[in-house]
Amino acid sequence: MQKLLSELSVGETGIVKSVAGEGKLRRRLFDMGVTPGAEVVLRKKAPLGDPLEITIRGYELTLRKTEAACVGLEVKE
Repeated sequence: MQKLLSELSVGETGIVKSVAGEGKLRRRLFDMGVTPGAEVVLRKKAPLGDPLEITIRGYELTLRKTEAACVGLEVKE
């Protein structure tokens, strides 16, 4: 099932399939290791849903919801 990273529930796991966005945002996501094929686990969501804490490539990363909405995932069932 396809989802955006911003739509994941806490504890869900997915594989990055695409990274949208333009220019600096896309480059920043790639620099942080958010690349196609990487496994992502949503660890925490702030009470109002922004920011999100994920585990990717063995480290914890915090993203804003707008940044997470640029990442397309294939959700593991």
